Amino acid sequence: MALDGVVYTETVVHAAPEQYAADAPYQLAIVEQDGGARITARILDRAQIGERVRFIEERNGVAYYQK
Repeated sequence: MALDGVVYTETVVHAAPEQYAADAPYQLAIVEQDGGARITARILDRAQIGERVRFIEERNGVAYYQK
């Protein structure tokens, strides 16, 4: 189960792989979870480095967070 955390680093994807092309542009981030682990996740609304985000759900193995 994913935990809430803080955005460690982020980027906006404009040229997405085929399975995510309809979602572009979208934000990807490395989230440092409470407890120290870092995971790659999608951010549903734009977040900046250092902002707290909360885990929303997992879809097809991808964690989704929002501010």
